[in-house]
Amino acid sequence: MRRRFARGVLTLALAVVCLAQIPLPPEKEEPGKNKDIVLPSGKSQRDEILKAEHRQNLKDAAQLIDLSQQLKQDLEKNDRYVFSLDDLKKIDDIEKLAKKIRSRIRHD
Repeated sequence: MRRRFARGVLTLALAVVCLAQIPLPPEKEEPGKNKDIVLPSGKSQRDEILKAEHRQNLKDAAQLIDLSQQLKQDLEKNDRYVFSLDDLKKIDDIEKLAKKIRSRIRHD
């Protein structure tokens, strides 16, 4: 059962990483809507924000994978069928990271 749970957590982590790679469909511009703001450096503000979000998604995904692997190792080491508080904290951290990545991808 612990292995199945660990596999599920790793599968979730990998799914989040894969979803981070899917580009968003282009938004339709409305006639009254302002166009993208150009920064003093000449770069698009929207592009810079998207690049920063992408870098943060990659960092969070790496941290998500690291936490998942730590959790898996802890579960494999534990010969009792009881979760420790550290394991539960890791599970909560995994869930929070996945939600952060999802919200950035959806632009919520």
